[in-house]
Amino acid sequence: MTVDEIRFRDFRNIENETLHFDRGVNILWGDNAQGKTNALEGIFCFAMGKSFRGVRDRELIRFGCEQAGMTMHYADGERTHKMQLQLSAAGRRRMLKNDVTVRSTAQFVGSFRGVLFCPEHLQMIKGAPQLRRQFLDAAICQLRPTYMTALSEYARLLKHRNAVLRDDAKTEEERLPLLDVLTAQLAQINTRITVTRQKYIRLLDASVGTFLSDMTSGEELASLSYVSDIADGDSGMDAAEMTETFYRRAMADTRREFAVQSTLHGCHRDDIAIWLDGREAKLYASQGQDRSIALAMKLGEGELSRQASGEYPVFLFDDVLSELDHSRQAYLMQRLHGRQVIMTSCNRELFEDMDVHMIRVTRGSYDMCRAASGAICTDPVS
Repeated sequence: MTVDEIRFRDFRNIENETLHFDRGVNILWGDNAQGKTNALEGIFCFAMGKSFRGVRDRELIRFGCEQAGMTMHYADGERTHKMQLQLSAAGRRRMLKNDVTVRSTAQFVGSFRGVLFCPEHLQMIKGAPQLRRQFLDAAICQLRPTYMTALSEYARLLKHRNAVLRDDAKTEEERLPLLDVLTAQLAQINTRITVTRQKYIRLLDASVGTFLSDMTSGEELASLSYVSDIADGDSGMDAAEMTETFYRRAMADTRREFAVQSTLHGCHRDDIAIWLDGREAKLYASQGQDRSIALAMKLGEGELSRQASGEYPVFLFDDVLSELDHSRQAYLMQRLHGRQVIMTSCNRELFEDMDVHMIRVTRGSYDMCRAASGAICTDPVS
């Protein structure tokens, strides 16, 4: 899968630009705050239907404008496709695939697939569980768009259930019947999400172990497992047992939930356990080992996408190379050979000995540079 071109109109600090990409390594380079990451953000919007920065649509619209638009042409193994995303300051959006309007984000996601690796992902190993859940959910949504629908339904039910727990206008006894109904509904969706995550982690575990072993010449071994208070790892529970277990535990814990006014069980609290040579990575891994595992997880995400679809996704790297030491830089570039990569960097010297396509970024403008093996151009192509 490759991005051929993307057109921006009034997106972030980009007024009206068209970027063309080679099928190999593409480097968006320039000083900080010029718009390098904005381009990656726009591309990723076509993979997930939203920004990876966690902002609202209105924040993606250029200052002083009422609308923004993006059109992307990409190719998969069969044909070239066109996707469009139009945003308005009033909160309306329009999504199209091959000129056909798409009604929901879940239907929009899954056609174009991209693996994003940004500096925040380097915190996945020792950071909060939310970071690892976000990584997991973003990867699965692109492979199984119906999973996004399940996440949305779970969030809606969880919000409603928490509102009932906080409703002090009624006694606990008065709230229990509605809480019972919501818990039963939440249990069904929780099982769907948990089972899907468990299956993905089992596949990712094998891939991450292979990549880390390869990266460290067999000296380090990583493993992953899914952590849930309902069904840890390979518990052997079937879907019906998992649903019943969730319901029973949640309803048995309502007194404590009333006290804290929050739902204490469910996949919104689950985690990924990451082990390095048999010890918890978040407790014992060095900073360099954290980076190696995070890199292996992102490469593993790309590998699972290839296994599911038959082709690699587009790799989007936001200023990550500068965070890695020389050996990890070399390993990453070697592993990405033959795949399309679009990455940002402030340091063009990192690529002086590489055959790459350079795009210079200055205040939201993008100058296509000549691609030359062993040399970096300093002048835009006329």
